[in-house]
Amino acid sequence: MRRKASLVLLACAVFCAALAPLMRWYAFPRLARIPANQYQDMVLEAKGATLLDYGSLHARKVSKVTIVQTLKGNVEAAKKIEKTAGRPVVVWDSLSYVQGPDGKMVSRVPERYIFDAHSQDPVHATGEMVDGDPVTRQGIEFKWPFLTQKRDYEYFDAQTRTTGPIHYKGTQTFRGLKVYYFEQTIPWTKVPMPKTMPVQGITPETVARTGTTRWYSTVRRFWVEPVTGAPVYGEELHQEELRGGTLLGGRAKVTAFAGDVKMREDYIEHTVALVKHNRTLVLTLTSYVPWGSLAAGLLLLALALYLEARARRPQDPTPTQATEPEPVSA
Repeated sequence: MRRKASLVLLACAVFCAALAPLMRWYAFPRLARIPANQYQDMVLEAKGATLLDYGSLHARKVSKVTIVQTLKGNVEAAKKIEKTAGRPVVVWDSLSYVQGPDGKMVSRVPERYIFDAHSQDPVHATGEMVDGDPVTRQGIEFKWPFLTQKRDYEYFDAQTRTTGPIHYKGTQTFRGLKVYYFEQTIPWTKVPMPKTMPVQGITPETVARTGTTRWYSTVRRFWVEPVTGAPVYGEELHQEELRGGTLLGGRAKVTAFAGDVKMREDYIEHTVALVKHNRTLVLTLTSYVPWGSLAAGLLLLALALYLEARARRPQDPTPTQATEPEPVSA
């Protein structure tokens, strides 16, 4: 009976030992994916910012500039691209909507971002664009990969349509979470005018005919939870200028927008809570179940060997009743 039990325990030990690498290296890449239908929004604010009054073309201090960013998963587009890409794909239709303190639009820039659902590597397909301009992204945008490492990454900048390094600057604690701090600096660069302008009748083409150009610089900062690869907080020291041309009335340049853009507090709280939940799910696949299965396998193996050793031990002789010795005759 002990030998049968030891064989059962040995089989369970082998199963648990095999489950550990299977969960980490097979199940994790297939289960840890960005949902194709994901929708999220984020509100950022720049208080005490400088904003261009397009009516007078003079910069003025304003109480607040609000930036609303939305990411909406396009399931139908993802299914079409997956047929040729041969891997799970997510298509995010993004919109960055900027409004002044009066609620009026300053700019709106749509994007389509196509990427691998697990690795977050960009996937190039028809429709990839920024503000209607076709682009070929290199590097990440919006989100870091699962199990983010302590190293620099290539990050796509939508304003310049270029990719540059975003540098790992150290490990910090943010709202009870261990996070990696990343920073990227974009030097002053000439960038396209937004296709949707805040003043009726003014278009990028009419501005281009005046010889006036748009320039942009920013210092981009992210605090990223490394298990999920999700930023829990971000901010930008953002600057835009219009330079040269007849539109400025002889002035060399004028500030179009300048401010310290930060996530609004209620969205920070929501993001941190969501990341904490998703972090537990990812750790279940990468740590809790693999290490738990391995420990259970070792324990079952030890128990099986113990029962096998007990089964092979010689049985003690059965005591017999004492009998009187037979008489011996001479």
